[in-house]
Amino acid sequence: MGLLFRWLLRLAAGLIALAVAAVVLVYYLAGQSLPEYNQTQEVAGLTAPVEIVRDTHNVPHIFGSSDPDVFFGLGYAHAQDRLWQMTMLRRTVQGRLSEVFGPRTVGIDRLLRRLDLYRLAQQSVGAQDAYATAALKAYAAGVNARLAEINDEALGRGAPEMFLFNAPVAPWQPADSLAIIKLMGLQLSGHLEEEVLRARTSLMLSDPARLLDILPDAPGTGTAALPEYAELFPDLPRYAAGRETPRDPLSPLPRRGLAGASNAWAAAPSRSASGGTLLANDPHLGFAAPSTWYLARLELANGGVIGGTIPGMPAVLLGRSERLGWGLTSSYMDDQDLFVEKLNPENPEEYLTPDGYKAFESRPSIIEIKGAAPITLTLRWTENGPVLPGSVYDLDTITPPGHVMSLGWTVLNPRDTSMSAALALVNAGTVHEAIRATETYIGPSQNLTLADRETVALKMVGAVPRRDSRHQSQGRLPAQGWRAENRWQGRMPYASNPEFVGPVGGILGNTNNKLLERPFPNHISFVWGDTQRVTRWQRLMQSREVHTRDSFIEAQQDPVSPAARTLLPLIGADLWFTGEAAPEGTPERQRQIALTILAEWNGEMNEHLPEPLIYAAWLRALQKRLITDELGPLAAEFKHVEPLFIERVFRDIDGAAVWCDIRQSAPRESCTEIARLALDDALVWIGERYGTALESLRWGDAHQATHDHPVLGEVPVLRYFVNIRQSTSGGDHTLQRGRTSGEDPDPFRNVHGAGYRGVYDFADPDSSVFVISTGQSGHFLSRYYDDQAQLWRRGEYIPMSLDADLARAAAVGVTLLLPAPE
Repeated sequence: MGLLFRWLLRLAAGLIALAVAAVVLVYYLAGQSLPEYNQTQEVAGLTAPVEIVRDTHNVPHIFGSSDPDVFFGLGYAHAQDRLWQMTMLRRTVQGRLSEVFGPRTVGIDRLLRRLDLYRLAQQSVGAQDAYATAALKAYAAGVNARLAEINDEALGRGAPEMFLFNAPVAPWQPADSLAIIKLMGLQLSGHLEEEVLRARTSLMLSDPARLLDILPDAPGTGTAALPEYAELFPDLPRYAAGRETPRDPLSPLPRRGLAGASNAWAAAPSRSASGGTLLANDPHLGFAAPSTWYLARLELANGGVIGGTIPGMPAVLLGRSERLGWGLTSSYMDDQDLFVEKLNPENPEEYLTPDGYKAFESRPSIIEIKGAAPITLTLRWTENGPVLPGSVYDLDTITPPGHVMSLGWTVLNPRDTSMSAALALVNAGTVHEAIRATETYIGPSQNLTLADRETVALKMVGAVPRRDSRHQSQGRLPAQGWRAENRWQGRMPYASNPEFVGPVGGILGNTNNKLLERPFPNHISFVWGDTQRVTRWQRLMQSREVHTRDSFIEAQQDPVSPAARTLLPLIGADLWFTGEAAPEGTPERQRQIALTILAEWNGEMNEHLPEPLIYAAWLRALQKRLITDELGPLAAEFKHVEPLFIERVFRDIDGAAVWCDIRQSAPRESCTEIARLALDDALVWIGERYGTALESLRWGDAHQATHDHPVLGEVPVLRYFVNIRQSTSGGDHTLQRGRTSGEDPDPFRNVHGAGYRGVYDFADPDSSVFVISTGQSGHFLSRYYDDQAQLWRRGEYIPMSLDADLARAAAVGVTLLLPAPE
């Protein structure tokens, strides 16, 4: 027995030693790819030395004798810190993820191949102006210089993920950078899914008038009546089940409610305590580790610029120079239309046009799949755009037999000059120069908020489709692609894009709210990204005569929900302090406690409070009860609470209270009854998940920001090293926006918000501040992988200075790149 015990002990010790050795080996190999910031390198592609000074937060300050050399340095710095992220963005837009990840990503590759974004980017290279062409080439050379260094010095393949996935890295090309812009367009565009959902909902509702309740227009002048989708295509079934497919974190397709969003506002000198203009910006994207954004300072011929870049692109997309600040918000301009294309019954390779049947433009495309046989797709294009697979947003549920669906989209432009416009913006010095510089910007459409030293402005940039006033569905539903009045007729003139310069009140901004009211086809959009945050923003801006940098920061961090302040008095109007005292432990008692807690609440979605969780769970349960009766299984597509819908129902606007009555039951239920039942549902759910002690609940326990690694985030053990999770305040309808997932089992996870925050004060530009949600490095062993995450969570910032001496004084490393001898 003793002998057996000794051998078992030796075996256990041996296994432990092997495990420790394996961990040490993995750590060693992964550590090899950590970049060395203090070094001198001779590299090909430079005309003169380039200096990269990394300040205390690892923000590179790049100095060179020419602008192309500076862009070379940016490419090199991006590849040092975010190589894996860059290669994944490129593989995604190329439709080549399956070469690395196997069958799991075939669906993503199929879609990206059909959209053909990478080929369009290649065609767009020749459309760039001379400055952008030089910047793109120099940037690519900088990336490739880092790749050569990795290969020559065996630097761990450049990123630890490269050891786990055999993903050979091809040299960077200018087209790669242009393709990433188009990929961002896909991540920011939500109109395609809105059209599909509107069509499916239209088919489901027995009363077409109720469509405006559940998919409401932003407040303003009403929209003219549209045809029912069933009238356009009478052969469709009332409901067809969609696909219940798990979402892959590598997919660039946004879920409904999780396309682009943002805040930006600016104050003229007359509304600034310091006498200089102010600008604040926080663009909202899906959270990930590392962040989408990468901070950098470039010293160009026109002066220094500093702000947020996206690895893979040679531009400061948002930030400031000494003279000008610029911020971006998603404009929600309707840049996508779906076209139902009628196939020739005699020849399915042809489709109907206004001039008769025409052959599809088609070509084969082969997808290589790791661990499986390759597949060959036939890519087809119509005059309206590429033909999409029926699996995308369940298009096949609204596609009539004998038809296919194609997509019109402004980003599908083979002469896309958006990069030239972005680089021209970087070199602009005034508001008016910036507006002129962005005339050639195509997409994705954005609202550009500007501040120079004298004034402020807002301009919507991006190509706006010119639609016919006779369009059958006004672009809100898929339309018959063979009718001339449904087809796009070019683009609107840039001058017609909304523009606001030097407002009389001295303050302007955008929270993705409705910008203006125009009749179709000059309408810009019927779908806007916000109807709630803007009301809180207006109140905060007008509550002070003058603003400061700190008051703008307070507004960015504001956690008050105007939706909660509006809706709680409505849904609880007949429930507050009613009924007899109920025994401890009964549902009635729990309901009374919850109502008492909510009665004293001011709508602040603070992470430490119980009220936000009770409110959010109640509203979610309420909307579910209201719509499941009418929409059946389609109700699952409405994952987020729509405040305008709840308000219409409880105010009984145009008969909307009918949603409260359950059609299948004999009694006629009131909205008060449904609100009470929904509160009981919510309290049961809370009790099962977080306990029955309502006073001890914390919103932050449910509303954790999930900065997860897209590839390693679900790997056992590793996920604890690569994922960044934080308790956060805010919610779906707060200026400190923390958009929830809406999906079980954690519907209130914070998955979409401000990955970048910046506030710029032009009375003292070097007092400006910014921050990103994770850290500069994409290497999970780097101390800069998550060093900004806690600052971001606490609402803190880092200095945004163009003072070169300050950067050098606190430098964590200086890299000197020298031209290699020929």
